[in-house]
Amino acid sequence: MADSTGLQFVSPYAFEAMQKVDVVRLAALSDPELRLLLPCLVRMALCAPADQSQAWAQDKKLILRLLSGVEAVNSIVALLSVDFHALEQDARKEQQLRHKAGGSNGESILVSQLQHGLTLEFEHSDPLRRLRLTLSELLAIMNKVADSNGEFFLKSSELFESPVYLEEVADVLCILQAELPSLLPIVDVAEALLHVRNGDWFLCLLVANVPDSFNEVCRGLIKNGERQDEESVSGRRRTEALRQLCQMNPSQALNIRAMVVEECHLPGLGVALTLDYKPDTADEAVSPLVSYVSGLLLGTNGKVRTWFSMFIRNGQQRESSSVLWQMRRQLLLELVAILPRSRSTHGPNDSDMEDVGSGYSGLREEYVVKASALLRLYCALMGIAGLRPTDEEAEQLLQLMTSRPPATPAGVRFVSLSFCKLLAFPNLVSTPEQEQLMVMWLSWMIKEEEYFESAAGVSASFGEMLLLVAMYFHSNQLSSIIELVCSTLGMKIAIKPSSLSKMKTIFTQEIFTEQVVTAHAVRVAVTNNLSANITGFLPIHCIYQLLRSRAFTKHKVSIKDWIYRQLCETTTPIHTQLIPLIDAYINSILTPASKANPEATNQPVTEQEILNVFQSSAGEKSRRARYTITTQLLILYYILSYEENLLASTKQLALMQKKPKSYSAALMDQIPIKYLVTQALGLQQELGGLHSALLRLLATNYPHLCLVEDWMCEEEVTGTLPLLRRMMLTSNTCRYTQSQLHQAFQKLPSSSPRLMRILEHLTLLSPGDLIPYADALTASMALLLEPAVPRRILQTLNKLWMGLNTVMPRRLWVMTVNALQPSAKLLRQQRYSQNDLMVDPLIVLRCDKRVYRCPPLMDIVLHMLNGYLLASKAYLHCHLKETADFDRQSQTVSNLGLPGQPDTPEVTREELKNALLAAQDSAAVQILLEVCLPTCEEQQLGANTESLLSDLREVQCLICCMLHQMFIADPNIAKLVHFQGYPQALLPLTVAGIPSIHICLDFIPELLAQPQLEKQIFAIQLLSYLCTQYALPKSLSVARLAISVMGTLLTVLTHAKRFSFFMPTLPCLVAFCQAFPPLYDDVAALLVQVGQVCASDVATKARDIDPLIARLQYLKEKPQEVLSPGGGSSKLSLPQRTAEELVGADPDVQLCYRVEATFMDIISSSLHGL
Repeated sequence: MADSTGLQFVSPYAFEAMQKVDVVRLAALSDPELRLLLPCLVRMALCAPADQSQAWAQDKKLILRLLSGVEAVNSIVALLSVDFHALEQDARKEQQLRHKAGGSNGESILVSQLQHGLTLEFEHSDPLRRLRLTLSELLAIMNKVADSNGEFFLKSSELFESPVYLEEVADVLCILQAELPSLLPIVDVAEALLHVRNGDWFLCLLVANVPDSFNEVCRGLIKNGERQDEESVSGRRRTEALRQLCQMNPSQALNIRAMVVEECHLPGLGVALTLDYKPDTADEAVSPLVSYVSGLLLGTNGKVRTWFSMFIRNGQQRESSSVLWQMRRQLLLELVAILPRSRSTHGPNDSDMEDVGSGYSGLREEYVVKASALLRLYCALMGIAGLRPTDEEAEQLLQLMTSRPPATPAGVRFVSLSFCKLLAFPNLVSTPEQEQLMVMWLSWMIKEEEYFESAAGVSASFGEMLLLVAMYFHSNQLSSIIELVCSTLGMKIAIKPSSLSKMKTIFTQEIFTEQVVTAHAVRVAVTNNLSANITGFLPIHCIYQLLRSRAFTKHKVSIKDWIYRQLCETTTPIHTQLIPLIDAYINSILTPASKANPEATNQPVTEQEILNVFQSSAGEKSRRARYTITTQLLILYYILSYEENLLASTKQLALMQKKPKSYSAALMDQIPIKYLVTQALGLQQELGGLHSALLRLLATNYPHLCLVEDWMCEEEVTGTLPLLRRMMLTSNTCRYTQSQLHQAFQKLPSSSPRLMRILEHLTLLSPGDLIPYADALTASMALLLEPAVPRRILQTLNKLWMGLNTVMPRRLWVMTVNALQPSAKLLRQQRYSQNDLMVDPLIVLRCDKRVYRCPPLMDIVLHMLNGYLLASKAYLHCHLKETADFDRQSQTVSNLGLPGQPDTPEVTREELKNALLAAQDSAAVQILLEVCLPTCEEQQLGANTESLLSDLREVQCLICCMLHQMFIADPNIAKLVHFQGYPQALLPLTVAGIPSIHICLDFIPELLAQPQLEKQIFAIQLLSYLCTQYALPKSLSVARLAISVMGTLLTVLTHAKRFSFFMPTLPCLVAFCQAFPPLYDDVAALLVQVGQVCASDVATKARDIDPLIARLQYLKEKPQEVLSPGGGSSKLSLPQRTAEELVGADPDVQLCYRVEATFMDIISSSLHGL
């Protein structure tokens, strides 16, 4: 709005005085300044105030005294004497008339019969007519604005353009708006004033006379503004008007700028206000312009970023007077102001490199932060907003980027930003001189990197970034370089990979050859106390990329020591790059870099180095303090992952005739795997994904350490209740030594009370604190098998053993197995190792026989047996995997040219392994079932007392629980055991005590089809108990099949076999009928058929057989009449025979009597059931 140049605007001092009604300040204003504020002051003096205080009365007198000497006050008083109510009615009528006429300037109610122009009419008119003229003109403009649909127009009006009458028109305008606020809303008036010349001046006067409306007017103008104000005349006029308003009230400039950003309108206004802003206290670090523009382009609001980027792109096409060019000039001035004074773009010579002070004065320390902010801002302007730098801007930017900051953390950050900006915008380097300057600067970075890292005291320096970029260039991972640049700069920039070709050539051929990279990387110091809290690019990033690209093996550079040292210098929270580093390292050990050179691999960590991390003897407290739990967990992850990958790569390694060494079992036995994993459980948040990765490896390679029972037991040991109990254990509590515990065991049973006190005290300790007592607890277990040992001691020992099992299971199991050996073996001092027990898990059951009747210890034995069965499976699987591929490869090599020697099929080895495992499991089950049988003494005792509260019963329950779990885990075990068979006396126990035994219904038909008579008998006996326990439709169908098989066998069995088969199976028919009454007819028919066959064979031997057959037919047809209603005397009395008569009788005779007894049992059970 250059048309208002030369007019006097309201000063910030005057506006603040009006806003605060500061009479003293108002009195200090000059006459021209006071003239602009007269409308408000006159109304203030004449109108009745709402404030009736004495202070305001005094201020009002001062205002009247101030106005008394101003001549223009009289004309304003005359304007206020008009009847504004009538004026408003006429104005509304005119509005209605114009609305009906379609907005044409026809007949006017406010103004009629204009004989001269508006200016002359205004000059010759009285106050009322002046108000009418101005109101008519203003309403006409407002109506046209409302009908313009956003199209801008500039209204030519004599009234608002004549410099002679501007002050009088402004007075009229202010009075009209103040007296007719409903007719003339101040926001609408402000919008209309933008369409006349001198509109910004009128607007400032209007707002100055109504200072409370400042924010309302500004917000209205911004809301109605354009998204891009530099592209149109209306936008530029609106921006200029708002800029003048903010110059009048500078305290609100930042609030108005915030409105601009909130509405995403008038971006030029926001920049202009920032340029105009003069803070009270200058921030030496970053200027307001840099902060504002950086916030817009680098903030999280994508809408604001797009809006301002469009302003930058469009503004580059306009002339140099635009706000954008003003912003660029200001930024360039700020950039030049912080440059070292002696810089130039000519390439430095060698002496310059030696003497940094001559010609290469560094960046001053107080400017480093500001320089970093400017670099990021120019990156955002060029990368996000598409700013095309001028030659001067590019020249000065390159000078700033290649300057040398002091060795401070901010200096390290500045160098990293400069380096990334060079990669992001390589077109800044256009001449050979500039390219030489960049190369010399990069060489300086390499030379000074170590000094910067040590002097600045930071772990992440720019040296690692240089190495990392060099490695990416060598491996042609340009996308990774782009991600690195964007991550460092903190913004997403579209960088074309093709633009990096020049930088790639410089890096790979002039500065960093691949051999230099690898040799330099190994010499880089490891990061002390590496954790996720250390951000930036670290040596570990460089080593990881070199491992992935196989640079170390290619150039025969050993990296093992560096990785080991870095793993030893770690802490929580774990750095995210550590696990990928270990995986890449393991891959480089097992997989050669090329098939042509299979020896090109890295060396694994030695066993002694691993032991150094885990050794924790009492004399090595300093070493224990050195290696943190994080280091131990990472080394554990390395070992387990190495072993797993070694097994997975056996085929490829066998083809290359290469067999890397596996870690020994002795080493694995010395690593407290379960204890470390338990510790990791409580640090899951700080360990990232390490805990879950360890669990996966354990489940695969050490399934016996992942038993469900162990996890549940850990909840009991580490839960809230044990924690509360341990809190009760004060520091001055009596502490017992291992020797005291050992002595208490040796003096049993007399020392039972003392031993109980010691054991109860130990239950309050955490599992980790129990480890020193493990030897004493396990070595004396055999002493607890004596008859006089209290049960409470046994139960407490069991509880302590389960607690120790959560932290040291493998070592504890070996100690326990050796301690529970029979006394004869103990005399021979036969000690089993971990490997012995994994090869033959049944050693666990070769313990002292008294253990089988000691439930607390039997529980421990079963727990160990379950674990070693799983361990044996994993051991055999690994053994098969380790040897299969190499054996097959060696056979292939040895059999070359020798036909007729076929290779051993792989399936045979797998089948042998599965057969061995099945034999182990079934043998364990058979031994456990045998343990369930009562001894002779127990049978005699059981005959006298039928109590269920016995050690035998408790042991049977424990064994049944374990068998139930084994059958669920592998149903084939149940099938194999039942095809082998076991004593019939155990069937009531197994069917009632093993819930999963119902799966036997699936394979009983197959068992019935076996040719061995013993298996068929066992199948029918098992089925009889299953039908009673599980009266299901499936049981009914299998029972029908069994009855059918019995009928078939009756016709094919020989005389001797018939007796052997039916004597034990006929009583089973009673259970069938009891479980399924519909089977009665089939069973009765079978019994009659068996009786007839037997009777026909002995017809000549026994005279009473025919009456027997008659009785059987009667029993079949009328079973309900067999028992008398009165209580039990049979109409057909069964002859009572002694056992001697039955044993000495003919087998067929015995079978006949067994048939009759079976009939009577069926009838009796059915009637009792009713």
